[in-house]
Amino acid sequence: MTNYHCIAPDVKLGQGDTLAKFINLYGCEVGDNTKIGAFVEIQKNARVGKNCKISSHTFICEGVTVEDDVFIGHGVMFINDSYPRATINGQLQTEQDWKVETTLVKRGVSIGSAATILANVTIGENALIGAGSVVTRDVPANAIVAGNPARQLRYLIPNGAGATP
Repeated sequence: MTNYHCIAPDVKLGQGDTLAKFINLYGCEVGDNTKIGAFVEIQKNARVGKNCKISSHTFICEGVTVEDDVFIGHGVMFINDSYPRATINGQLQTEQDWKVETTLVKRGVSIGSAATILANVTIGENALIGAGSVVTRDVPANAIVAGNPARQLRYLIPNGAGATP
């Protein structure tokens, strides 16, 4: 039987995780009861909490922390370098030539499909990120943001509906 997973030995998986075919995990940690869709890559030093759903074609790079109960839609991209370059003085860069920039996605966040989350951003608890958004700065807890760049539209209210700011 063919194994369609590429999971490095240093990956820490939780109990009850569901893993689709064609995933690439290395040097990362995934909490209990998390579902990872097809064609997802999670890099070293990234952490995904428990009870999360990571939809297909998503890229979670080094330096990203996703807390518990987070939904990440299809094709979401995280960025960990504000000024990427391929070379320095005509030579290809190595890991020693740059510093990982971090991103924090707090508990209960939902990120819509095809969103891009830039480096050095914190997304507050229960925030909603609209599909296709480009998040360039911190998002407050319970905020609904959308657009390019993502702008705050309103806040969630306790029953889950939206309220204008």
